[in-house]
Amino acid sequence: MAIFILKRIGLALITLWILSVIVFLAGQVLPGDPGRFVLGPLAAPSAVHALDHTFGTDRSVPTQYWSWISHFVQGDMGKSYTYQSAVAPIVIKALGYSLKLALFVFVIVVPLGIAGGVWAALAAGKPRDRIISVIGASSTVIPELVSGIILIVVFGIALNVLPISATAPPGAGLPTQLYHLILPAIPLVLILFGYIMQMARAGTIEALNSDYARTAILKGLPRRTVIWRHILRNSLLPTITVVATQVGYLIGGLVIVETLFHYQGVGSLIVTAATGRDFPMLEAGILVIGVVFMVATLVADILYSLLNPRIRYQAAE
Repeated sequence: MAIFILKRIGLALITLWILSVIVFLAGQVLPGDPGRFVLGPLAAPSAVHALDHTFGTDRSVPTQYWSWISHFVQGDMGKSYTYQSAVAPIVIKALGYSLKLALFVFVIVVPLGIAGGVWAALAAGKPRDRIISVIGASSTVIPELVSGIILIVVFGIALNVLPISATAPPGAGLPTQLYHLILPAIPLVLILFGYIMQMARAGTIEALNSDYARTAILKGLPRRTVIWRHILRNSLLPTITVVATQVGYLIGGLVIVETLFHYQGVGSLIVTAATGRDFPMLEAGILVIGVVFMVATLVADILYSLLNPRIRYQAAE
């Protein structure tokens, strides 16, 4: 198990290094001069050059990258061009907002998706299976923008039962914060429900048709016991991978939802940094999302290996 985990950590670190290079080079090719953007179009070229020198953007690309990544691994994400303050507190605060929304969504959609997939698989080919499958497939194709606008119009404006802003008032307690997150959570639940349900359904059907399931049934074990002890353990293997891959989407891909519901998460922060040519903020935000995604994938690999020991034995060879 230790060898398996060390290999996964090594691969994760290599992936993060490659991501850091891509992110940094992408920031370099974005049009615009940070000094000019901060000082405005009427600023003197000498002032712009002096500010670029202060930012360090007039140095060579390898020097800039080494300075950035060496400070980043120490927790120093640089200084924002726009806010003229440290990037780390701003990114961490935005990440906290995104994690709060993501956790709220996962608490709802993971049990719902797994239960729906298993329930559908136990009646494969029957009306119940078709209804659940149609609902899951339909929910995945509805864009968050469309479902979000419909929810705002119906529940926020017409019925006025839910707040259309995801940001709770300062000092609000946890129940109030969750109350403000209900509307932005629903479009995400609809999208993720379809993916998780379909994977749970496919995994359960495969497990039901396996030799060990038939053997357990032939031994006379009750159907409920076979499902709980044998079917669910193996049917959840592909579902874990799907859930882990959706973490990166929930943390960094919430631009539409965060903008629509006025939520200051890390996705919204990255868009603001990109439009404002705030390269330190942009690079730090994307790399932090990469770190979160890698951690989620590592946790998924470990859980996967615990449920299926053959995986870690093969990886350790």
